[in-house]
Amino acid sequence: MTDAGDPNLRHLLARAVAVEQRIRRAVEARQLTDPDPDDAFRGLYLTDENIARLLDENEARAFPYPVPDPIPDAAPESDEATTEHSRLTSLAAEFDLTALDTEILLIALVPDLDDRFEAFYGYLNDDVTRRRPSIGLALGLCGLSPADQVARGRLAARAPLREGRLLLVEDLDRPFLSRALRVPDRVTAHLLGDDTPDPRLADLLAPWHAVPGVGDPAPLAGALAHGASLTYLREDQGGAGTALAASALTRAGHRVLGLDLARLAEDPSPAEAVRSLVREARLTGAGVVCAPIDAVCREHPELLRLLTGTPVPTILVGRAPWDAAWSTAPPLLLHAPRVEPSTRAALWTDAYDAPVPETIDVDRLLSPFLLTPEQITRAARGAAQTTHLDGGTLTPDHVRQGARAQNAAGLDRLARRIEPTVTWNDLVLPPDTHAQLRELTARARHRDRVLGEWGMRPGGGRGRGVSALFAGDSGTGKTMSAEVIAADLGLDLYTVDLATVIDKYVGETEKNLERIFSEAAGVNGVLLFDEADAIFGKRSDVKDAHDRYANVESAYLLQRMESFDGLAILATNLRANLDDAFTRRLDLVIDFPVPDPEQRLVLWERCLGPVLPRGKDLDLAFCAENFELAGGNIRSIAVTSAYLAADTDGPVTMPTLIHAIQREYQKLGRLTLASEFGPYLKLLA
Repeated sequence: MTDAGDPNLRHLLARAVAVEQRIRRAVEARQLTDPDPDDAFRGLYLTDENIARLLDENEARAFPYPVPDPIPDAAPESDEATTEHSRLTSLAAEFDLTALDTEILLIALVPDLDDRFEAFYGYLNDDVTRRRPSIGLALGLCGLSPADQVARGRLAARAPLREGRLLLVEDLDRPFLSRALRVPDRVTAHLLGDDTPDPRLADLLAPWHAVPGVGDPAPLAGALAHGASLTYLREDQGGAGTALAASALTRAGHRVLGLDLARLAEDPSPAEAVRSLVREARLTGAGVVCAPIDAVCREHPELLRLLTGTPVPTILVGRAPWDAAWSTAPPLLLHAPRVEPSTRAALWTDAYDAPVPETIDVDRLLSPFLLTPEQITRAARGAAQTTHLDGGTLTPDHVRQGARAQNAAGLDRLARRIEPTVTWNDLVLPPDTHAQLRELTARARHRDRVLGEWGMRPGGGRGRGVSALFAGDSGTGKTMSAEVIAADLGLDLYTVDLATVIDKYVGETEKNLERIFSEAAGVNGVLLFDEADAIFGKRSDVKDAHDRYANVESAYLLQRMESFDGLAILATNLRANLDDAFTRRLDLVIDFPVPDPEQRLVLWERCLGPVLPRGKDLDLAFCAENFELAGGNIRSIAVTSAYLAADTDGPVTMPTLIHAIQREYQKLGRLTLASEFGPYLKLLA
């Protein structure tokens, strides 16, 4: 073996040299009684001489090999300072290894440091195919009898060497003494100075790190320094739990290992992965940050029991309430703060890593979004990529697109996602309705300041969500208004038809709704519940079982809406059917009346558009004055007129328009009255 300049490596190699001396003496002792020491096929067959030697009572008593030196605590070549700070010494202290454990570890390690030892061990094992030390050989090299129960116990399954996964015992089908010993590659690499994480964990580790200015890590860091081994940080949407945990571990003097629990749940051998993670943390002096707990708490609670029983500082992060069944030891329960608006823009700007134009107000653009520090970083990098693709100039749309890209995809399976394409200029509504929509947008944009910093909604388990009711006849602009609000905030619109959520079986409706709200918690978007009166109806007197369970559904929804953190809009055609207790909990109730003649004229003009060819006989003022229709009906008529015009290869004329109006009346089940159609009644024929 050769020496090296690194003090840690120098100490390790000095200890290995001492092991080499033991092995050399063992080889020499074996050669004195070996009838054929040069046999290249040793162990592949048995000669009469070999059998005779095995049967020789004196030879049997001569085992183990004479190794008179005591097992050292440190090699004589290593000075005290080097020994104290070497990785081998630190490993022995962390895993509570005895001097015998360390010596056995070194005996198993030396073939990975010098390939000559493969030949030595093949010779001493009397089998050229077995080139690692066996348990019996390791005990013999330590000067111990293979019948020493205390020594054998140091290689039991729950002994520190094996429980800490520092030493693997292979060939378990063999007798105990002939089982091979091997040091895992990760342990060898660590002792040689390599801090690259175990490849087994490559797909499970998450790059969570300390983020300045996000919460106060001092209390948690103090608890960790005083021995707190298990902590649960509960967070809301956009919470900074992982960043706070990483900051606290760093301040307490630990490295940070982030474990993605969603990936762990998909791992084919999660228990083995957890054991490898614990070994990695103990080797590097790290604490483990595990998130999100919601990914495993329902279907894989056994993984949480594995994680909470580890001997390393463990911080779990999630939104679910703590369940005492997850751990035999009580955790330190804390609440993780959100990333406040003042910090949000600074994190985004740092991650963008390029000058931001003065015209871009990142703080305002990100205010509707509830994002974690990691999501803010990814959003900034996504915006940077899109900016380069579009010519290199950052725009507000780039900022919003990057933030929207952080949404989870689970809600797409339960709701229809709409990317908003309309603006305030596309709305044709009464001034008061328009003003209320603007107020609703302002609530969504400033909720962090009003409900968070100013604390205007304390207690009761109420979140920072904003909820509103859009009430009006079909086609009056409720869905379009929700789309405009989503566009103004830079969010996607998710529409849920509540009529499809109701289930005749008891409890299934609540499960369907809980699934929607749970998925919505991971999405920055506007959640639109259509046909809200189907489930948010008036709570009735209990006359039968159906009434009782219908009331349970309503009560559940009342509570769930209050605790929701997002922007929820409920649309109904029948406001009178809604429970007063429910409407009281809404932030705004906005009525959408049928448009008046002046608004209908604007709608006719916009729905027909500037491109569609028009005949000179079109009388849109007459249509607006005489046909009391909602905007949705007018748009449907315009589309029908366009198809009729395309079929005749001509412009939209008054006969075409009257025919389309007649078809819409038939859809609505309305009568075609002469008082409405006036001079154009004859065109119906």
